[in-house]
Amino acid sequence: MKFDARPKWPMTRRRFVSVLAAAGAVPLLPRGLNAADPTTFTWEGVALGAQARLTLQHPDEAHAKAAIAACLSEVARLEAIFSLHQADSALSRLNRLGRIDNAPTELRELVAEALIISRLSQGAFDPTIQPLWRLYADHFANPDAPLEGPSQDAIADALRLVDWHKVEIDGAIIRFGRPGMAVTLNGIAQGYITDRVGTLLRGRGFEHVLVNMGEDLALSPKWDGSSWTIGIADPRQPSATLTELSLDRGAVATSGGYGYHFDRGGRFTHILDPKTGKPARRWASVTVIAASATLADGLSTALSVAPAEMAPTILGDNRRAYLVPLGAGTAHWL
Repeated sequence: MKFDARPKWPMTRRRFVSVLAAAGAVPLLPRGLNAADPTTFTWEGVALGAQARLTLQHPDEAHAKAAIAACLSEVARLEAIFSLHQADSALSRLNRLGRIDNAPTELRELVAEALIISRLSQGAFDPTIQPLWRLYADHFANPDAPLEGPSQDAIADALRLVDWHKVEIDGAIIRFGRPGMAVTLNGIAQGYITDRVGTLLRGRGFEHVLVNMGEDLALSPKWDGSSWTIGIADPRQPSATLTELSLDRGAVATSGGYGYHFDRGGRFTHILDPKTGKPARRWASVTVIAASATLADGLSTALSVAPAEMAPTILGDNRRAYLVPLGAGTAHWL
């Protein structure tokens, strides 16, 4: 469902799925690991409403440029499926009609992944949060709206439409079990699109790659065998790095309320608790390391909402999380 009102203040982490980049919008820059290494090519631009970066280590610049162009075309194609702002996107049609026949494979895949994380997190991650999201967006789009946010009655009404159990995938059909429901994939789509770009590059013969389409994905270590360095932003000062981690392969995703808020004061963030209808206030940010960017993205969103005691179960084996508490407290790895 398309939103007419968009907040006017800065957004630094979670943003609407909206591709602003195009092939050739920012030049591909050959850049070596050092003066003697000419095989690292970097593209920097804006994709999915946020800063994006592709780093490819390969001896053929023409091949790298063609791959970058293909990646950006793929991002634009996927936006046409997942966008909440394009009225003709597959997701917009699903939200408008409550059902979509012959749903694109990518939409079925991503909705299915979202429901898996919903089940794993016992609903802390819920893609049907969109009616609640819309309530907050519409409320604060009114300059005369009460600063304390939507009324309890309005929140209760929106929560009646939030229930991931009511999303059904039946072959090529996706449908809702209750009129008025709507889905957002903004808590997981950046990861999925990052993975799709990684798959495209691997299919073109690239291995020494770091993809950042809102989340980071390493296909393998650098050409010289060293690890990629990923910085985790300080949620209290997002332009600063709180800590760094080394990544050989796999994905890193960060969720934090600091990335987007409905109100000018920053009290009402975009990470909403499906149980209470209020912004989640447990962590300032959550970073997850996982095998895929889709999984890392969804889990970081889920952990931002779930009770702290559920975190080990949600993470499972071979995944780690870096938790930055709100207010006093020390950031730590789990």
